[in-house]
This record gives sequence, C-alpha cells and structure tokens, in this order.
Amino acid sequence: MAGIADFLDSLIGGFDLICYSLAIGSLFWGLFVLRPWHNQAPYPALLLQKTVALLYKGAFWLAAAQLFKIILKIWLMTAVLERWPFPEFGGTTQFIGGIIRTLLTLVLAAYGYHALRKHPFSKQHWITAALVALPMIVSGAWLVHGAGRFENQVLLMSLTVLHQLAAAAWIGGVFQLVNLWLLRNSHELDGGLWPLLLKRFTPFGIASVAMILVSGLPIALQYIDSWNGLIGTGYGNLLLVKITLMAIALGFAWLNKSAVADYGLSGNNYALNNRVPYYIEAETFVLVTLLFTAASLASQPPAIDIPDLTASWQEVLNTFSPQIPQTSSPTHSDLIAGEAGRVAIVGQTPSLAATEWSNYNHNIAGIFLTVMSFFAMLSYVKYPAFSPLKYWPLGFVGLGIFLFFRSDAETWPLGPIGFWESTFNNGEVLQHRIATLLVFVLGIMELAARMTQNPDSKLPFVFPLLAAFGGLMLLTHSHVGFQAKSAFLIQVGHTTMGIFSLILACGRWLELKLDRPGKDIAGFISVAALFQIGIILMFYREPLY
Repeated sequence: MAGIADFLDSLIGGFDLICYSLAIGSLFWGLFVLRPWHNQAPYPALLLQKTVALLYKGAFWLAAAQLFKIILKIWLMTAVLERWPFPEFGGTTQFIGGIIRTLLTLVLAAYGYHALRKHPFSKQHWITAALVALPMIVSGAWLVHGAGRFENQVLLMSLTVLHQLAAAAWIGGVFQLVNLWLLRNSHELDGGLWPLLLKRFTPFGIASVAMILVSGLPIALQYIDSWNGLIGTGYGNLLLVKITLMAIALGFAWLNKSAVADYGLSGNNYALNNRVPYYIEAETFVLVTLLFTAASLASQPPAIDIPDLTASWQEVLNTFSPQIPQTSSPTHSDLIAGEAGRVAIVGQTPSLAATEWSNYNHNIAGIFLTVMSFFAMLSYVKYPAFSPLKYWPLGFVGLGIFLFFRSDAETWPLGPIGFWESTFNNGEVLQHRIATLLVFVLGIMELAARMTQNPDSKLPFVFPLLAAFGGLMLLTHSHVGFQAKSAFLIQVGHTTMGIFSLILACGRWLELKLDRPGKDIAGFISVAALFQIGIILMFYREPLY
C-alpha cells in the first residue's frame, strides 16, 4: 500500500493548491472585482451566493486536503520505518504547521458559511473574512522551502507566501470567470455582467501576474545559482515547466483581453460570447496543471543544494538528440537476470538488458504515436475527405495493448510479481498501470467520438480531459527528491511530453468548441503536439550512468 500513498502524495499537493486558489481567489474576487457593497453594483443575489459558496467550499476542501497530507506522511513513514513515527513526527514543523493551518482554514470555512453567506453584500463581512483568512495565509510560510533555510529564511518565507497569494488571486479569479460563464450560459444571470466583469478582472489579473513575477524571481535566484542548476536539476526543470505553462496561460489571457478591448471599441460581442469562454476553459486546463507542477516543485530540493547531482546542459540536450529507434528487444529472461543489480540497496545499476528493454518500449511507443499523428495531420491539411484517415485513434488501442505486456516486465503478466502486489506497493508501477489503461480507453473513446453523428454528444470531450490528465501524470511522475543524475535525465523527457500532452488537450478542446478557422487551427495544433510526443519517444535512450 506504500505505492498508493507515494502516488497520492504527489497529487494531493496539487489538489491542495487548487482549493487554496478557490478560497483565496474567491475572497479577492469579492473584495476587488465585484465590490458588491457599492450601490451601483448590479449583481443579483445568485452571483454572490455562488461566489461565497466557492470560497467556503474551497476552504473546507483545503482543510481536508491539508489533513490528508499529514495522514499520508504518517502512512509513508510507517511503511518506510516499519514503526509508528510518533512522538518524533509530532514535534516537526511539518506536523505542527499542518495541523495549525488545517484549523485556521476551518475557521475561514465556518465564517464563510455562517456569516458571509448570509450577508454577501456587506463590506464589513468581506473585510472580516479577509482578516480571518490572514492567519491561515501566513501559516503557510512554515510549510515551504524557505522555512528550512539558514540564509534569508524570513525573506524567502515571506516572498513564497506572496507568490502563492498572487497565484491564488489570478487562478481563483479565472475559476470565478468559468463559474460566471456557466451561470450566464444557463441564462441564470443577465448577459451584461459577462463583459462588465471581464473588463474589471483585466487590471486585477495583470496586477496578480506582476506580483507573481516580482515575488518569484528573487526566490528562483536564491534556489538556483547557475545555468546548469536551472537546466540540469529537477527543481530547475520543473521551474522551466512552470514558466512555459504560465506563458501559455498568458497567451490565452492576451486573447481574452484583446476580445474585451475590441468589444469596448466596436461593441461587437461575437468573440466575447463565442471564443473567450472557451479560451478561459483552455486556460483553466493550463492553470490547474501549473498548480500540480508547483506542488511537484515544492517536493524537489533546491538546485543550489545538490551541485553533485546536477547534469550539464549538454547532457540534457543529448537526451533529445535524434537517434535510430531500437526495434529489437532483449529476451525477458535476460531482463529478469539483471534485475538484482537495478533493485540493489547500493549501486542500483540497471543491466544492459534492462536499458535496452526500456529503450525498445519507448521507441516502439514513439513509432505508434508518430505514425498515427502523421495520418491525423494529413486528415486536417490535405485529405480531409479521405475517410480511412479518421480511424487514426485505433493506434492508441494498439499502443495500450503493447504497453500492457511491456511496461513493467518484472510484474504480471510477464514477470513473477503479482498484479495487485506490484500495483499497490510500487508508485511507479501504479502510474504505469493507470497510463496504460488511459491510453487504451483514449483510443476507444476518441474513435467512437469521431464516428458519432450526434452533434450533442459529450463523448468527444473525453479525449481532451484524459489527455490533460495524462499530461498531469507525466509532470508528477516519479519525482524523487535527491535523485541520481540518470533519473533526472529520464524526468526531463517526461516533463517535456507532459507539456505537449497539455497542448494536445487544449487544442482538441478548442477544436470542439470554436468556429472556423480557429477550430481547424486548434485541431491541427493538437495532433502536431501528439506528433512531437512521438518524436521524443522514438529518439528516447536510457542514460548509461
């Protein structure tokens, strides 16, 4: 069961940040965007009720997530130490700080439910809610990297809290925009509120992003002391992923801002109602993934602390260099014979057979994806009427079957370790099992979706949702803290594919939502991202050290 605990620990941090963004973002949305106490505020009670509901529900689930994180740590330590971790763990900053933050978050949830919910137009109650939230916000300082530093401890803790606060304000505001559009689309709110609040959110969003950058830059400079530290460590790699995801999200934000500005000049609300909502939905995909990446980043040792485990930029670039795919595999017997070295307590050196087995798996998977995405791109640009090209998602089904037998050869069905034993006692195997099932289901669902003639079918939306989840898993995949350089070089490929998986998901989502020509452009970008994932896998090579 330790495998499940280890896997959940990498995901619960992202869920924690989502709940934090919901609670704090909703608070900021009410204080600075809605400002419902003004006499000229034209808001119906329903909008305020939904806003406050997201605040106290986010706070409640944040408290639950914080408590669950503590339980998971106890579970993991008990599994590793083979004994109850108390009283030692009870005296740590992680335990004490986590319990205090849980209680303070429950206070905020209670105030939101019992007071603010009943008086959503009261300025006094909104300000009181902010004062109630302040201790909870500050308490997070003892749960970040800066709390464990000897140099500039107070500065780093303060900057990290500001960084988290600014991110929650921005991302929570985007969540509120999604909520606003759902109410607008179901005709529960007046249509005039949509452009009004989009316009009000624009300067608030810009200020939030500016604070993210102002607070994040000095933190990065404290934790990364060289270019190799930025490129050649898990911390630096995930920071680059965060920057990339933020750039994509800001691209969508720019499209939204342009549409709002165009509406202000011309009065034409077509883009505002037929494109902006879907840009915001895609932006939400990106921001949710960014939060999970930030949670993974928080589990990494700063680059400045691991100079001996840092890869050079040449070694990182070499992992993406074109190579002839390996199309022959060692026997299963040769692989099992070398497993003792890979799982040894000291050394953990994989055999040549294990390395070649992994290379073969990745390269064949890359060939699957490259071929099928090539046909998919043809269906968009040259032969859209050629019906056989529409069957390209069948490649996912074949890939899922291939991975089922090949992904973990030391476990069932090929190896001696049973299915349930390997799944629940090894976090990496558990993720491989989920990924294999995901790929297989992805193919079946997408093929059925592209064949359906029902314009109201929700089936086509399964593909982008599963692709986004796949990208999220790649970005949270086996990020061991003080990992060997070879493990980090494998991680680089995972995180790069995670970014392209997210682009794949956003492109397909927008293809389903937008009109032409944006629909066709988004669809092509989606399958082009799949092609890039295939190329990365086709050139994959396990590090030899």
